[in-house]
Amino acid sequence: MVKKITTEEFNSMDKAGISVLDFNATWCGPCKMLAPVLEEVSEEMASEAKFYSIDTDENPDLAREYGIMNIPALVVLKDGQKVDMNVGFAPKDVLKEFVSKNI
Repeated sequence: MVKKITTEEFNSMDKAGISVLDFNATWCGPCKMLAPVLEEVSEEMASEAKFYSIDTDENPDLAREYGIMNIPALVVLKDGQKVDMNVGFAPKDVLKEFVSKNI
């Protein structure tokens, strides 16, 4: 399950393990296409990683902190440290491989 969070929630959460941050916006077409695909991936990989959705319009400071220039953007964190990033829509198999290679 992809959990929608705010900057405040992100700053107070436990960042141990693998986290996938989906930076998006409500007006973004590719973001809307990515959301259901990422939801499927999150359900299949729930035991390996935590998945979060972050609206860049509502959380600009967090987007800036992670260098988000284009959306959708997926950032993989390992114990709170950025280890990889993918920008744009990707099909399910590509997303699973992207997350898996960072576990």
